Amino acid sequence: MDLTIYYILLILVAAVFAGIIGSMAGLGGGVLIVPFLTLYFHVPVSLAIGASIISVIATSSGSASAYVKDKISNIRVGTFLVLFTTTGAIAGAFLEHIAPKQIIYIVFGVVLLISIIPLIRKIGEVNQSPTVKNDPIAEKLSLNSQYPNYELNKEMKYNVTGVKSGSAMMFVAGILSGLLGIGSGVFKVIAMDTFMKLPIKVSTTTSNFMIGMTAAASAGIYFFNGDVNPYIAAPVAIGVLIGAVTGARLLVRTRGSTIRIIFAVIIVVVAVEMLLNGLGISP
Repeated sequence: MDLTIYYILLILVAAVFAGIIGSMAGLGGGVLIVPFLTLYFHVPVSLAIGASIISVIATSSGSASAYVKDKISNIRVGTFLVLFTTTGAIAGAFLEHIAPKQIIYIVFGVVLLISIIPLIRKIGEVNQSPTVKNDPIAEKLSLNSQYPNYELNKEMKYNVTGVKSGSAMMFVAGILSGLLGIGSGVFKVIAMDTFMKLPIKVSTTTSNFMIGMTAAASAGIYFFNGDVNPYIAAPVAIGVLIGAVTGARLLVRTRGSTIRIIFAVIIVVVAVEMLLNGLGISP
């Protein structure tokens, strides 16, 4: 692997793009970073995952701070659910060195395809249904909140339900984060959007708030195993951080349906290539 200046700059540019899309969709830059590094830059999958873990922390640091400042993220929900994601992330990091490389590629491809479902299903939907009520756990922990809707120029109140099923999905999200080197924002958004019925922008921004903590739980294991190459991880982290901050600024001015459509197309292409790679058919 020839790590020339030109090669590193290309990785940096790819990371900026991944950071923008990952931040705006709440899925974490790692969803695109690992496929980019393995398929187009021919980086070994273990090093790609190690770099992605660092990028996920950068994504969370860059975009989550902006979302918290704008009072869109639900800190109570994120802090509660991160207990389940971090536990799963540690378990997933240990599994990465046991699972065959081909299996990792196939799992990643399937994860990417699953991520399209909530993106497409929620096209055009912005606010929470008025019929959603707090469940007992949400009521006890005061998880309901409100966020500023800049399109309608008013504060939107919302409730939280399905805390148990959402927590179970978060544990699965944590395992995938540690196993695949992604923020697993795909499953975080699904858990909050589908099971807990949070508004899509709250789900997206709270996911960004959580992914850094989830990734940090497994990052130490990748460091210990020598899977973090600074010449790859550094440009990836810098690029994703720049992209994440940019994406956070663009989110409030961009229609969710536009972002979902663009992201869905990208995900389909990358997912198919990862599945072909896992099946031994090089794209």
